[in-house]
Amino acid sequence: MNSEKVITAPSGYLAFVLVLILIGLSVFCFWAEQHAIGAIICVINFVFILPGLAIVNPNESKVLTLFGKYKGTVKQDGFFWVNPFTVKKKVSLKAFNLNGQQLKVNDSAGNPIEIAAVIVWQIKDTAKAVFAVENYIQYVNIQSEAAVRHLANSFPYDHIEDENASITLRGGAEQVSVMLEKELNERLERAGIEVLEARISHLAYAPEIAHAMLQRQQAAAIISARKLIVEGAVGMVEMALQKMEEKNIIELDEERKAAMVSNLLVVLCGDKSVNPIVNTGTLYH
Repeated sequence: MNSEKVITAPSGYLAFVLVLILIGLSVFCFWAEQHAIGAIICVINFVFILPGLAIVNPNESKVLTLFGKYKGTVKQDGFFWVNPFTVKKKVSLKAFNLNGQQLKVNDSAGNPIEIAAVIVWQIKDTAKAVFAVENYIQYVNIQSEAAVRHLANSFPYDHIEDENASITLRGGAEQVSVMLEKELNERLERAGIEVLEARISHLAYAPEIAHAMLQRQQAAAIISARKLIVEGAVGMVEMALQKMEEKNIIELDEERKAAMVSNLLVVLCGDKSVNPIVNTGTLYH
């Protein structure tokens, strides 16, 4: 496999001046009726000198091949002259944005999800990009899709699917992005491409299970909230009984304590306002 070889080409301004001089000489020869000399000068000018002129714009390069052999890459911007028989292929060194399409895949728990990624990449090795793969842009698209699919299959969508998972697609965005970038660099190294940034741009359950998963998340949230409310209510009841005993406000037997605890828990844990009831009797009559 060819590796990039950066070369420095001679300036093209002297060659351009020579082209203008030869054009003037050929015109003079034809005017002086020296047609053979004028024709030879034109052949030299338009076959051996003029085709060698090349312009390299900023953040661009020219990959040079001569009779099927890779000769090097000109990365410096400017006006140059190279061997007129070389094939000069322009390769952009600018950063590219790939806004991946939404893919429908299964996470590690088997749930269908939709996922997409945004990838920023640029060519690092022009020789590999041109000679190692047929079409490096198509190569990036296909390998990026494969990497995103593999990443989605490796982790659960959320902790609801796998409580023991250390990384989830939804909760570990930074870690997932780092792993995606690393995998893409490994896949695209063959084409001489470097991934500058890779991030998940879209993540959601597939439409057919989105409603069920939403209900599941809501139920889990309600259970978690109720658990917190009950723990707080039990602590408040315990504190109330302890304070009443410390200050000798009232002496309660076990049955009255149970009734008081029951009433306090109803008041503290209920999700609706409590209506007070005046009890004119006693607990036993």
